[in-house]
Amino acid sequence: MPRPAGRCCSSGALRRRLPVLGWLPRYSLRWLQLDLVAGVTVGLTVVPQALAYAEVAGLPAQYGLYSSFVGCFVYCLLGTSKDVTLGPTAIMSLLVSSYAFHDPAYATLLAFLSGCIQLAMGLLHLGFLLDFISYPVITGFTSAASVAISFSQVKNILGLRGIPRQFFLQVYETFRRIGETRVGDATLGLACLVVLTGLRCMKGHVPRGYQMEPLLVRMGHLIVWAVATARNALVVLFAGLVAYSFQVTGSQPFMLTGETPKGLPPFQPPPFSKVTANGTVPFGQMVQDLGAGLAVVPLMGLLETIAIAKSFASQNSYRIDPNQELLAMGCTNLLGSFVSSYPVTGSFGRTAVNAQSGVCTPAGGLVTGTLVLLSLAYLTSSFYYIPKAALAAVIIGAVAPMFDAGIFRTLWRVKKLDLVPLCVTFVLCFWEVQYGIVAGILVSGILLLYTIARPPIEVSEQGVLLLQPASGLHFPAVEHLREAVHQRALAGSPARCVVLDCAHVSSIDYTVVRGLADLLQELLKKGISLVFCSLQPHVLHVLLSANLEGFQHFPSLEEAAEQELQGSNWVLFHDADETMLPTPGLIQ
Repeated sequence: MPRPAGRCCSSGALRRRLPVLGWLPRYSLRWLQLDLVAGVTVGLTVVPQALAYAEVAGLPAQYGLYSSFVGCFVYCLLGTSKDVTLGPTAIMSLLVSSYAFHDPAYATLLAFLSGCIQLAMGLLHLGFLLDFISYPVITGFTSAASVAISFSQVKNILGLRGIPRQFFLQVYETFRRIGETRVGDATLGLACLVVLTGLRCMKGHVPRGYQMEPLLVRMGHLIVWAVATARNALVVLFAGLVAYSFQVTGSQPFMLTGETPKGLPPFQPPPFSKVTANGTVPFGQMVQDLGAGLAVVPLMGLLETIAIAKSFASQNSYRIDPNQELLAMGCTNLLGSFVSSYPVTGSFGRTAVNAQSGVCTPAGGLVTGTLVLLSLAYLTSSFYYIPKAALAAVIIGAVAPMFDAGIFRTLWRVKKLDLVPLCVTFVLCFWEVQYGIVAGILVSGILLLYTIARPPIEVSEQGVLLLQPASGLHFPAVEHLREAVHQRALAGSPARCVVLDCAHVSSIDYTVVRGLADLLQELLKKGISLVFCSLQPHVLHVLLSANLEGFQHFPSLEEAAEQELQGSNWVLFHDADETMLPTPGLIQ
């Protein structure tokens, strides 16, 4: 008896929406061992980074931890990449700092609304919107973010207080007050930076251990790899012990993180209004205050997560579903807002640690999330002694590699024009992030439209005069085409005829049809014929349907040239590629 179609569709849809059903039945003890190792390793990375990124977001330290565990559990059920970890990141923290006014209520509401938007985009399959953000814009933003975030931590490295957060004011005030540097913070911060840089370089040069090597050699490689991988946690732990030892002796040369509330966050709806000293800020006003953040934050979260997921999927030979990734991230932000999380996205650094640790399934996130919850429940009192200089070093060490200095040289060599959106985005992001991103997208769009509106035309003599546009016909190019035909067709004496080769015109709109009709009439009044050749069938159908007066068509450019040899002086106007497509013949 055939299986009901509805049941098959329902089962397949459920498996697509819950990818965990695909790998859980095949789960093995070997996978469990590797996922445990990866989960613990990522957990040792995420806790110090979460504390540090909360500082970037302008929020109390505990909000970094509140934002670090929901994604671990949700992605295990809904994610399609075995490597990706969701949580607070440097870029997302910078965006939250820009739009949430350093207010936990606004940050939590931003997470809720971003999650709703991302869920809607996933259900409507709108991930293609990312195609309109070019690589130079992305690189310009991430490089500017790297510089801005790194410099924002200089004040903590130097032990300066009261430095403004606006980038240009920050630079000015930091250099103006550099004489107030606290020796203890500067010494510790620079030492942590040196150690983190050394361990990162060491990790990149650890040789892979092979079974035929002696046990001690393999153990040595493993220890070096583990120390280098957990470098953030080890540096923060060491700095905390140093600060505690000074506290015991009665002196404290460092600025400390301070009191962090103990325990798990309460499970409650995000704040849809906010009570202030001047009254209550209603939901509508809060949404209005968030402004462009409601577009920038969801899109940049989507961009970061899918870019990371695609990168590691390519490296490890599996596929991801971008729209399912959107749903996973949307659910994470939506549910996270109920535990006071700010918006999160995929983390490149922690995803790399996850992949290098040999993770087999998204179940490694369960271990990471559990470690974060344990830290919130039992270790928050220890966070008091963590020096801010150490956390600043962790942030700088994480974001410094994001600055892509080589892209400027590469674009100069490959295509200089792409430097324009890159530089516009890079510079304006120091002023306001949203202005930089929007301006970069607009400049990229203008450059794209210009190539469509003004296709280059090459003129050559091949027995006849050839005018060769580099691309097909789109409505912005109609006036450019008419101008070119007028200049070339009327240049000689007597006036000459024109052949328009449409081999590369794959589509045509009504504006182009009207422009061609006007051009036909203008040339006919001057005694000049405009002839079309190599029209694709559907384009020919459109032109025939328009009933253009005086419309003529040749199947190929060769037949147009043959007509020229029979006594007419022709101007051939065609694309660079001379591939001919047969069409139904001459139409008078």
